[in-house]
Amino acid sequence: ITDEGAVAFDTTNFYAEMGGQCADTGSAHSDQFDAEVTNVLKAPNGQHLHYIKLTSGSVHVGDTVELTVDTARRALIENNHTATHLLNAALKVILGKDVHQKGSNITPERMRFDFSCDHKLTDEEKKKVEDLVNEWISRGLDVKCEEMKKDDAIKSGAECMFIEKYPDIVTVYSIGNDKETVSKELCGGPHVKNTSELGHFKIKKEEASSAGIRRIKA
Repeated sequence: ITDEGAVAFDTTNFYAEMGGQCADTGSAHSDQFDAEVTNVLKAPNGQHLHYIKLTSGSVHVGDTVELTVDTARRALIENNHTATHLLNAALKVILGKDVHQKGSNITPERMRFDFSCDHKLTDEEKKKVEDLVNEWISRGLDVKCEEMKKDDAIKSGAECMFIEKYPDIVTVYSIGNDKETVSKELCGGPHVKNTSELGHFKIKKEEASSAGIRRIKA
C-alpha cells in the first residue's frame, strides 16, 4: 500500500465498528511508514481490517507496527455507550418492562437509541428518564465486566438483542453496586469504569423511527 487501503495485523488494540458503536481511530507507525487509522471493520472471519491513510512511506507484509488509539475520542464514545445502557434501563423503569431495545448508534458526539413504544413520550416521561439516568451517574456506580458462557449470561438475567449473533463465550457488563444492579447486558464494550465519568445526560430529541418504534438522541 502506498496511499490508502485496509490492513490486518496479528493483534490490535483498536475497537472495530460493532453493535452500533463506531470504530476507534488513531495512528499506525513503523520504520517503513506513518499513517492515520480512519476506520476499523470486521471481515467475515472476524479479522480487524484497519483502514489507513498513509502520510509517509509504504506498507509491506511483515512490517512491525505500533498502533496508537485516539484515547480522548474513545473516552467520549465510552461515555455515550455506557449512557446507552443506563437509558435502556431507565426506559424500562419509567415506561415498563415491555420496552425493548431495537437498535443503537454511538459516536463521540452523541448516542441514538431505538426502542419499542406505542406512544410519543410526554415531557414528563422524558424528564423522569433524564432524572433517573443522571441520578445513577451522580451515584458513581461501578461498571463491571465479566466473561461467561452465553447460556449462563441469559440465566443470570443479562439482556441481549440478537442473541443468535453472539459466540458461546460472551462479555457481560453490569452497572451498580453491592446493593443494586441497575443494568446488566451482553455487550462487546468498551465502557467507562464508573458512571461518575459520564458528566450529565440530556435528551436532545425523541421521535418516531418506524411503526411502534421510537428513537431518542441524547
